[in-house]
Order: sequence, then C-alpha cells, then structure tokens
Amino acid sequence: MSRVPVLATLPPEVVTLGDHTKHARTVLDANAWAYFSGGAGDEITLRANRAAWDGLALQPRVLRPLAGGHTRLRLLGRSMEHPILLAPVAYQRMAHPDGELASALAAATLGAGMVVSTQASVSLEAVADTFLSESARGPLWFQLYMQHDRGFTRALVERAERAGYEALVLTVDAPTHGARDRERRENFRLPMDVHAVNLAGLPPAPPPRLNTQDSALFQGLLHHAPIWDDLTWLHGITQLPIVLKGIMHPDDARQAVQHGVAAVVVSNHGGRTLDTSPASAAVLPRIAEALQGVLPLLVDGGIQRGTDVLKALALGASAVQVGRPYIYGLANAGALGVAHVLKLLRDELEIAMALCGCATLADIGHDVLWSADPH
Repeated sequence: MSRVPVLATLPPEVVTLGDHTKHARTVLDANAWAYFSGGAGDEITLRANRAAWDGLALQPRVLRPLAGGHTRLRLLGRSMEHPILLAPVAYQRMAHPDGELASALAAATLGAGMVVSTQASVSLEAVADTFLSESARGPLWFQLYMQHDRGFTRALVERAERAGYEALVLTVDAPTHGARDRERRENFRLPMDVHAVNLAGLPPAPPPRLNTQDSALFQGLLHHAPIWDDLTWLHGITQLPIVLKGIMHPDDARQAVQHGVAAVVVSNHGGRTLDTSPASAAVLPRIAEALQGVLPLLVDGGIQRGTDVLKALALGASAVQVGRPYIYGLANAGALGVAHVLKLLRDELEIAMALCGCATLADIGHDVLWSADPH
C-alpha cells in the first residue's frame, strides 16, 4: 500500500484532544475501540497515567522577556521544531484506511518525530517514503520487537536502515501481553484486510515441549523474550542508535547506560501491560535523577494537553511521545486529524511556556511546577 493519504474534514465540534476521543468513539467500531482505548486488567494504570498529569500544578510567572522564544531542540543529533513525537501504535489501518501513511504525512508536515511500529499495517518502507519526503520533518525511528528468529530480526533491522530510519526503539516492557479484559470481552480480532505486514514471512516459533504441569508462558513464550544480552547482540548488527522504551525503574535506567543505549523512554506501555504499575509521570523524576542528564529522556502515557508536555519537561524529560490522541485524530479525519492533534499540543505548549515565563525549552526547570512547600 503506497497511496497518497486523503485529507478529510474535521468535525466542527472537535476543538480539543478530549473532543477527538469522544468523537472517535462514534467513528470506530467496538472491536477497534477496545484495542486502541483499552488497558490491562481494571485499567487502574491507564487512568493513573492521566490523573498524574492533572495532579501537577504549574507556577505562573510574569514580566519576563519572552519575545523571540521558540520550542526548538536537538534530539539524537537531529533538530526538531518542538519536543513532540508520535509513539509507535500498531495496526493503524483499523482506525483509518490510510493508516500509518496519514500519520506519517501529518507528523512530517507538522515537524514532529515519528516512531513506526514493528506491527504497522503499512510497510516500513512506504511509511518512510511518505515521511522522509517532507523537508520540515522531525526524526524517523523504527520501533523494534525482538522476534524469536534472529535472522528475521536482523533482516528487519537491515530493512529499517535501508529505508532511512534514524534510530531503533527497542520495546522492552512487553515480554508478554497484559490481561486486556476489554479486548477479551469484545473477542478482539484483526479485520481481514489489516495485518502486521512487516512480519510477513516470519517463521513460526518452534512449539515448546511442555509437561502437563508446565506453564505455557514461562516454559514457552518467555524463552524468546529479550534479555540484556540481546541488547549487546543488537548493537553488534547495527550502527543505528538504540533507544530503550519501557523503562520504569532507576536501576534499569542505569543498566541501559552501561549497555550503550542512546536514549530511554519512561513508559508503562500506555497502561496496556502491568495494571497497577505507577503512572509514567510519577516515575519520570526518579529516572531523571538516576540518569543525571547522561542520556536524553522521553516519556509517554496519558499526555493530552500542551500543559502536560510542559510538566514532562519540568520533570526531566527531553521530549514526549503521544499515542492514543493521534490515533483518535486519525480515526476522525485521517492525516488532517493527526495534524490537528499535533498543532493543538504545540500551540498549548507555547501558551503554557509563555504564561510560566519560559521563552525556550532551556528555561523550563522544576521550578515551573508549583509546590505547596515554599522551601
């Protein structure tokens, strides 16, 4: 699939990311809604991700020189107009026929970065062709799930390199699916015309030899889950910088540094894996303290406002990734909907910066956050 994404019309009642969510609920079928919007278990972490940003207050400042301000930054050697990237989300053609092509066009046009999922429903090469053709684009990264077949994983990495991807984002927080009750209640299944096209030709994993009392998870699937040694192997087959996505513990962040990664992403997989794990906003300061600025630090989970982006930067992040909001924009209006989501986030970030007295991202520190304790 390589057709040019079609621009739709944005519904007039959609003026915020929250409106995008509400409208997408009327557009997506029950199957797709369960997949994109659901979380693991009782969805406690899913809700906590949002509540954690709401629980932080910003400290307004006045009479500061703001003229000439901007949101520019450098991330892994590339200049960006603003610190917002599209997180990897699988099977985007369930939300809109143009799928990842529409998201790529919007992201590149709006100067955002994009991380393309291993389980994209459009080939990684077609997405790269769309994204890289825009001169104002941000960075293009490929999200990698390690496959049980190392030869296939190597070939996938080589494809990403040839297509022009600039980093690999190894997702490490999902060695198994979470218990996603909403999907199970809906009996989730992929539509007939939606596939993980980048995984075509992957040989099946050898069946585990299980005894009656064995766990199919621990004696089966988890034999193929990546470990730290696999990160060393990955470094050995690529020159691309490697980003670790799914870091939620300071010790894991420190170990990531020791293994030569280029950046880390604080993420609980959008609340889709381990329910009752802490919100990403709550964990972010601990990871920032552990890293001490040695590596760029990104965060995702629950971000729906430009004020959330500002709060993330105040807590130590270099940039943020957004997932569900742009998928809802995609469902509502294709590439135009994704572009609207990105524009809202950037506009709101600039407004929040100005009202907190920050002309540039370098001005954003922890003192942007209001504290009840003046000391």
